[in-house]
Amino acid sequence: MIRPPRLLAAILLGVTVLSAQAQELSIGLSTPVTTMDPHFHNLTPNNSIAKHIFETLVHQDEQQALKPGLAESWRAVDSTTWEIKLRKNVRWHDGTPFTAEDVLSTLKRIPNVPNSPASFAIYMRPIVDAKAADPHTVILKTREAHPLLPNDLATIHIIPKKAEAMSTPDFNSGKAVIGTGPYKFAEYVSGDRVVLTVNDKYWGPKPAFAKVRFRMITNSAARVAALLAGDVQMIEAVPTADIENLRKDKRVSLASVVSNRIIYLHLDSGREKNSPFVTDAAGKPMEANPLRDARVRKAISKLIDRNAIASRIMEGEAKPAGQFLPETFHGTSRKLTPDKYDPEGAKKLLAEAGYPNGFGLTLHTPNNRYVNDEKISQAVAQFLTRGGIPTKVEAMPSAVFFSRGSKLEFSFLLAGWGAGTGENSSPLRSLVSTFDPKLGNGAANRGRFSDAGVDALVQTALTTIDDTKRGIMLAAATEKAVGELMGVIPVHYEVSTWGVRKGLAYKARVDQYTLAHEVKTSK
Repeated sequence: MIRPPRLLAAILLGVTVLSAQAQELSIGLSTPVTTMDPHFHNLTPNNSIAKHIFETLVHQDEQQALKPGLAESWRAVDSTTWEIKLRKNVRWHDGTPFTAEDVLSTLKRIPNVPNSPASFAIYMRPIVDAKAADPHTVILKTREAHPLLPNDLATIHIIPKKAEAMSTPDFNSGKAVIGTGPYKFAEYVSGDRVVLTVNDKYWGPKPAFAKVRFRMITNSAARVAALLAGDVQMIEAVPTADIENLRKDKRVSLASVVSNRIIYLHLDSGREKNSPFVTDAAGKPMEANPLRDARVRKAISKLIDRNAIASRIMEGEAKPAGQFLPETFHGTSRKLTPDKYDPEGAKKLLAEAGYPNGFGLTLHTPNNRYVNDEKISQAVAQFLTRGGIPTKVEAMPSAVFFSRGSKLEFSFLLAGWGAGTGENSSPLRSLVSTFDPKLGNGAANRGRFSDAGVDALVQTALTTIDDTKRGIMLAAATEKAVGELMGVIPVHYEVSTWGVRKGLAYKARVDQYTLAHEVKTSK
């Protein structure tokens, strides 16, 4: 059949358009990205986006095993000296070469980022000196032996020297967003989208898609609808209520894994008096702060039915927790198990602590950050109210929640933590170590829990070179901080699930990062 030229042109145009569309990947995010500054807020959505543009010296695979990144190799010269060999022939997105000076500038900037809600400084505080031996060799000196330095370096995104003096607004505007990663910055609209284009000169494996559009779709039903309609080709945080049906849908496939994220409750352990949202049983302000008593914190833990939350609220897509990380991670305890639901035991503890008639609380929670976060908080509040501690819930967007929480405006809050280093020192240092800006400890300790014994165990562990001995010490610190003193109350580990359209494949990551350059095409 001979086709008219106009019709043939239209067909060819259609083929071209389809081809162009195949070069773009749209991803539905569950939580807003709050900044393009890779050093401002240690938050999974921000870190996930940063990994497309910037890179760390040490990379991690989907199980958080370490592998070379911008550093080709690293070695301990002695107990306090590390030699980092940098990858050669790497260029920044503007064409300038990557050198040791960029690493040094990054290390200088991180502790000085103003108003950081959760600083990355904790991961570089052990470093007391950094020098460039040559353009592709960095020598790092630590205060004491610090065998976890490679794990820490896996959390720090390197920026060019010229960006050291740039502000967070400079990054959010795109002005300072120059990386070495597989994608370049194109657009950031707060609360709406991030658009990236491929870095054709990337030193590593080339991504399958020339352009990526991240859409912030915080409503779970809308996110699933967008996937099924083909408006996006991939979503993260598949709602638990939709997983069973989506598994049967031939248009999509799912990838799931038990993550490194603990959902936990933080309590005001710092203020002796006048904790802002603690009342007596009648709802009147209470001078004394009952949350400082470990018996009270333990009673609250015993009032929570974790199995009910995991099976009903999370619909089986969670694992009840008794410590910071699942047992498969290094430094976890084999002794700690989730507290059993024990209302009678809780009442005895409350009576022993001097609160036989209970007291009142408000539980503050984000409503767009973790899987079913507000629903979990409502369930916790119901368990506590039933057990004699009347509890209200106040939910809010994550950006507001973290800002207020970091200012210590809450008495009782629900949050989550993912171990960026892939082992147990991360939550121990950030969540229950005594707050100390100089050392970088307690960066996310919004309850201001403090115990000298826990601090000593953690610090000793961090300087212990033998992996086995260090693991035993980290486990002992956890047993004391969580099992004995309830510095935080573990609830469950999230099971992370991604959904992709037919023809795509993604390996579920325990760190919950949604990485476009790891999306593969499949038959």
